[in-house]
Amino acid sequence: MQTINIAIVVVYLVAMLGFGWWGKSRTKNTSDYLVAGRRLGPLLYTGTMAAVVLGGASTVGGVGLGYTFGISGMWLVVAIGTGVLLLSLLFAPTIQKLKIYTVSQMLTLRYGHEATKVSGIVMLAYTLMLCATSTGAYATIFVVLFGWDRALSIALGGVIVLIYSTIGGMWSITLADMAQFVIKTIGVFALMLPFALASAGGFSGIAARSEAEFFSITGIGLQSIITYFVVYTLGLLIGQDIWQRVFTSKTPVVARWGGAAAGVYCILYGVAGAVIGMAASVILPNIESRDDVYADIAINVLPIGVGGLVLAAAVAAMMSTASGALIAAATVARTDVVPYVRSWFGRGPGIDPASDPEGSDAAAEDGHDVASSRRWVLGLGIVTIALAIVVQDVVAALTIAYDILVGGLLVAILGGLVWKRGNGLGAGVSMAVGTTVTLATMAYLEINAENQYDGVYANEPIYYGLLASAAAYVLVSYATPATSASVMAAWERRVAGILPDDDGAGPAGPPSSTGHRAR
Repeated sequence: MQTINIAIVVVYLVAMLGFGWWGKSRTKNTSDYLVAGRRLGPLLYTGTMAAVVLGGASTVGGVGLGYTFGISGMWLVVAIGTGVLLLSLLFAPTIQKLKIYTVSQMLTLRYGHEATKVSGIVMLAYTLMLCATSTGAYATIFVVLFGWDRALSIALGGVIVLIYSTIGGMWSITLADMAQFVIKTIGVFALMLPFALASAGGFSGIAARSEAEFFSITGIGLQSIITYFVVYTLGLLIGQDIWQRVFTSKTPVVARWGGAAAGVYCILYGVAGAVIGMAASVILPNIESRDDVYADIAINVLPIGVGGLVLAAAVAAMMSTASGALIAAATVARTDVVPYVRSWFGRGPGIDPASDPEGSDAAAEDGHDVASSRRWVLGLGIVTIALAIVVQDVVAALTIAYDILVGGLLVAILGGLVWKRGNGLGAGVSMAVGTTVTLATMAYLEINAENQYDGVYANEPIYYGLLASAAAYVLVSYATPATSASVMAAWERRVAGILPDDDGAGPAGPPSSTGHRAR
């Protein structure tokens, strides 16, 4: 039985490599490699957006929370789904029209101020840690399934993600994500949920052997629920890995409603995971670590072969997040961080979002061709594999990066999208103040920590960072001159979908098959 489960997972891993080669055939230029040519329709876009946000925390972690806290274990994934919904309904159409590659480029377009470019460094740290955490997560499945050493499991899984991501870029990742989306849907909704519920005797069987609190939607605690929404919902609104998926959508309508569908799917996924965990608490009541619940159900409860598909679904969830974070890190490093560092030495910029929105031949002339992007994905992929192997507490590093992302950058990014009076100096100061307050609060709590939930893992750093950042943004923006009329005029044209090479003629058309916008 175990041999068949292993064979199914191995077939899945080989298929991922196949998607890498398939995606390579569709990659002709930088736009194809980084944002899938900006031409994903509703089906591909919905699937890839759902795949990238539903990783190990949502799949294995969500089931584990249901095992411990009952139906209220759904809130972590519900918060993620809410973030996707809000981003899609409120901001995605605007983001899609900008025709850029990174969050930092949006800040440059909106504010026209050098101070905002430091955001790329924060975003790079966040995406690297997210990729390293996901890499370490799916390695735990390999340890259980194959009996390998942790380092070997990380290296092998990381190499598979690295190969298909490097070969075809976003097209390979999109195709792999669609396969992963299908596998997750079948594995969780069609197989694991009904089998687990049937084995537990349905909801009545769970109720008969559980306390009433297990069916309370607030059983996990109000503080935990609020934390999930502050950290995950707000983080999803501004993460490069999520924005880069928005950039792949074909039209603003696809970005809005395809993303909204993905958000609803995520919420249902969270409920399903919690119910599976509840059923597992009745079937397998003595599991010591809640992170083992998912794998234990797959191996000990599900029929032969079905368990292999369910394990493949878990690996799929983690690999989709890892690959999305990897190409996001490479894009930020190549597009934002390197040009920013170069500017210190008087060197030229990289991809200019104002002059080369489609990533066409001009980008290749600047060195941002597909080969160069591949080298960055390859190099950073090796770095994340090493991080996942060497750094034991990657979760702490990810928590720090996530706190800085939300506490330091959220106000400047969302403020630029919704408040015209906000200016570049206000944005720069808000990022500096928010980051400083977040780190200082974290350091203070770490020094005085009495348990594992203080210090790095405390909630206060984000709260204080956000308040300080918002206050600085508003005060400095009002106290200093507004953003120049020329910068705002260029921004308004871009938000309307008028690209620089339109010469004011009208809204931008869709990119042609070669990656250039049709004229």
